[in-house]
Amino acid sequence: MSKYKTILQSNKDELHSLYEIANQDSWKPIYHIHPPFGLMNDPNGVSYYNDEYHVFYQWYPFGPIHGMKHWGHVRSKDLINWERMPVAIIPTESYESHGAYSGSAIVKDGLLHLLYTGNIKKPDDSRDAKQCMATMNSQYTMMKYSNNPVIDIIPDGYTKHVRDPKVWKHNDMYYMLLGAQRENKTGTLLLYKSQDLYNWHFQGEITTNLKEFGFMWECPDYFQLSGKDVLLFSPQGIEKDGENFHNVYNVVYAIGHFDIKNLYFHVDSYYEADKGFDFYAPQTLEDSTSRRLLFAWAGSSEITYPSDDYMWAHCLTLPRELTLEDNILKQKPVSELTKLRTTKKDISGDITAGLNVLSTLDDEDSYELIVTLKTEDAKRFGLSLFHNEEECFPITFNREQGTISIDRGNFYHQFGGEYGFERCKKIDIRDTIELQIFVDKSIVEIFLYDGSTVFTSRVFPRKDMKHHIAIFSDAKLNFTITQYKLKRGIV
Repeated sequence: MSKYKTILQSNKDELHSLYEIANQDSWKPIYHIHPPFGLMNDPNGVSYYNDEYHVFYQWYPFGPIHGMKHWGHVRSKDLINWERMPVAIIPTESYESHGAYSGSAIVKDGLLHLLYTGNIKKPDDSRDAKQCMATMNSQYTMMKYSNNPVIDIIPDGYTKHVRDPKVWKHNDMYYMLLGAQRENKTGTLLLYKSQDLYNWHFQGEITTNLKEFGFMWECPDYFQLSGKDVLLFSPQGIEKDGENFHNVYNVVYAIGHFDIKNLYFHVDSYYEADKGFDFYAPQTLEDSTSRRLLFAWAGSSEITYPSDDYMWAHCLTLPRELTLEDNILKQKPVSELTKLRTTKKDISGDITAGLNVLSTLDDEDSYELIVTLKTEDAKRFGLSLFHNEEECFPITFNREQGTISIDRGNFYHQFGGEYGFERCKKIDIRDTIELQIFVDKSIVEIFLYDGSTVFTSRVFPRKDMKHHIAIFSDAKLNFTITQYKLKRGIV
């Protein structure tokens, strides 16, 4: 079967069979956005329109591979209960002959305008990229622009790797950032301008004071927080730098000033956006309360995941509210997530040294933890998730090294080992550590110090064993944990 097949070339029996296979998998999350079957990757067109949150996403329906990309679609009124909608964009036209790639959304004239990249693969295996547009009305009717593509020609000096339009409005003018690759195989961003979203004019390449890194910059996003400009992008091919950039591909946020007239972004500081194993292609929106919210793909390309056996792959992160403090982009789970809480259990105590397996809510694998660890003496301490005699996922604080680390090398189901099993970040080890952790079957999101440090990771614990939570320390430690069972938010 060709991987360049649309859902229109399928039938109900085939789709039902895919759904049934995927639904047998107990690793599927219950409150994270995930595909019904097939492969999900980048969040697209995240937006607030018609009093609802809309999240579109890259989707290949027919298995856990990167094939013909469609735009899947879910909507929600409250960020916790998500309804699956009909497929938003099916690549049926010549300008998207090999997939409707990533893009963004903006509201204009009562319609949600979706800007995306049409992917074209030629017989000689070369490619082309067209920037395209579709609209959705308040009745969820989708319509592709009759004169697509809205950007047909790639400027001189760049390869055909130009994609992922991010569009915003400023002073009655629309702007578009595109991820791009120069002909010398280095990554950059291109800027376009339009008065109407339909007629776009190339302004030029964005220059920065960053060192050159990566061979392609994907999925750009731009917004303002606390008077600063924030550039969020996913550079492919950057090299490891100490504790940073150990994933297949990584995500960077840069804080500074964007001189849009002179096409220059002055970077005051830049950081890796998430320190976990599985975080890519984040996209943001501003909602009706002026919050800046982020979704990202909790997955990675070029890695085979254990869930692939069930004909589905990947999910999205929880929605996160972004704030800026001392040039650090803080990511906090949105407050609405507290409405997912059901059963509650409080656990507290002291350990002198060693490991303490806790009595937690029975057989729970979709839960939230609020954790406080207090110690002045311990040099190495932390907690272990999915803990039993054979498996564990330790979150370790090392006072002497000044680090927090996670380790997913202790599971029966291993994957991605060529990129390492440990992730680490230098932090200030305080005498009181506060963590918020979300576990949902096969995804873990860890928020430290009010979201200034975040780890997003996929893990696949054995299905035939019970798992627990444990506390460990090499000296006296006091712990307080509140565990909440979380209910389903998406079917």
